[in-house]
Amino acid sequence: MRLGVLDVGSNTVHLLVVDAHRGGHPNPMHSEKTQLRLAEHVEAGRLTEAGADGLVRAVARAKTAAMNAGCEELLAFATSALRDAENSAAVLSRVRAETGIALQVLSGEDEARYTFLAVRRWYGWSAGRLLVLDIGGGSLELAAGLDEDPEVALSLPLGAGRLTRQRLTDDPPTRADLDQLAADLDAVLAPIARQLRRGGPHDLAVGTSKTFRSLAQLAGAAPPSAGLRAPRMLTDVGLHQLFGFISRMASADLAGLDGVSPGRAHQLVAGALVAGGAMRALRVSELHICPWALREGAILHRLDTLGVPTPSQRPWPLNDRHPATRNRGTGVTEPTVNVR
Repeated sequence: MRLGVLDVGSNTVHLLVVDAHRGGHPNPMHSEKTQLRLAEHVEAGRLTEAGADGLVRAVARAKTAAMNAGCEELLAFATSALRDAENSAAVLSRVRAETGIALQVLSGEDEARYTFLAVRRWYGWSAGRLLVLDIGGGSLELAAGLDEDPEVALSLPLGAGRLTRQRLTDDPPTRADLDQLAADLDAVLAPIARQLRRGGPHDLAVGTSKTFRSLAQLAGAAPPSAGLRAPRMLTDVGLHQLFGFISRMASADLAGLDGVSPGRAHQLVAGALVAGGAMRALRVSELHICPWALREGAILHRLDTLGVPTPSQRPWPLNDRHPATRNRGTGVTEPTVNVR
């Protein structure tokens, strides 16, 4: 089937279209992004009218692109920015009324679970017990476990964009602000690390998504031109050396570095602080960088449920039911949208 995934994040609205079948490897066919910076349109806890207008336009464009690409289904979800907005229900209603797309707001735990599934499928069972970290614009997701469904899945409001707006207001940040944020991250992450270690030591530690990919490339990992399957690593030593360099640079200069998206350059330093704090707390000296993350996890789970008449023992929010139906006993409307 041809399947589309629409991910409304804190920074971008990203449509990914793949060809795949149950048990098969998703083959990317089309990808497009709108740099919306939705989280920056949240004021006094509410998404502004301008932000909602931009979201409606972006979702409408993505729907048209999905239809033009021949998608049979579109899985549409939103993460931290809409999850945190007090008026998210009204915004979601407007998006559905004006575009026909029913965005489902994923919990932070579900974000971590989908991402963990993608990482597990990428590395396979031989990877043993996995520890997975994902730094987004609004939140940090962490998960650990031996199976496809993690034993522990957590989300913390420690996204790179959020911390930049709240804690690193100068450009470049002051040394005092950097030191204070690093100390605060250590304090917050210490008990989280203990919780993640309760199930036992990890065999493989993995970082996913754009922040980790950018940091790894700047620290010497293979560039995108090397291909999706080129092994990429981020070490604590490499990150420490990199931080000493980028922490003194203005965002305009960071945007000129290879591997740094201009729209995310301003939050790279905060992302590096979160990455370093998490690696210290979790006693991780090196992270493998996985090219699959949340969107691929949603795709893989959808493919797993094709033709399955009953939900798994632990229901996932994105499954194989028609959008007009509900999970019996949960009252949760399913997000699958038929775009034909």
